[in-house]
Amino acid sequence: MSEPRGTGPAEPSGSPESEDTTRRLPVVDTSETGDGPGQAVPADADGPPPAADGEGGSEGRFWSARRVPAGIVALLLLGLAGLFLYDIASVRADRPVMSWRRELARQLAERPLDDVWVLVGAGVAAALGLWLLVLAGTPGLRNVLPMRRAHTDVRAGLHRDAAASALRDRAMEVPGVQSVDVRVRRTRAKVRAASHFRELDDVRTEVDAVLTDAVRGLGLARPPAVSVRVRRPGRKG
Repeated sequence: MSEPRGTGPAEPSGSPESEDTTRRLPVVDTSETGDGPGQAVPADADGPPPAADGEGGSEGRFWSARRVPAGIVALLLLGLAGLFLYDIASVRADRPVMSWRRELARQLAERPLDDVWVLVGAGVAAALGLWLLVLAGTPGLRNVLPMRRAHTDVRAGLHRDAAASALRDRAMEVPGVQSVDVRVRRTRAKVRAASHFRELDDVRTEVDAVLTDAVRGLGLARPPAVSVRVRRPGRKG
């Protein structure tokens, strides 16, 4: 009787398993159980990564820092506050009031409320205030399209120009397409293609199918609807 060649302990000589030369150790596939570093997430080979639970379609736009409007308002307020502070300090030092402030006070005291210049000034001030409120209450960054989250702590966005370039490259792969113009918006991707051979309906159907699949592959939180128009190229000269 030969000795077992496995790493495990030898079976007693009277047991039926002693005839085996090796013992197969159990193997745990961590990709199916969800444990360990080898965990695999089921996904289509060509499709985007799946979104986490409760996410994917409710991603909002990225908020803009709005540095330019904030900087302009800060500079204007700083200059106006500094001018008034200088004038007040000048008056406290027994110096005459600046002529512009005296004229402004006189105009505000004498002009009626229905005066044209008063109405114009009030309209400009209201428009500026409304503009600042809109900037404060809207996210901005309209050129960045939010993408679906594959991980809760990672957020990504895709620029519209990059999305348009990807769709343009996919459309150019369709036989018969000579040129493509793609414009991507938040809810719609407008595609204008020129076909120099094949039937236009066939080209339109194939381009629409290819781009619909390409839009899904971009992994956007709100995939835009694809609008395709195909025409013959214009005559030269």
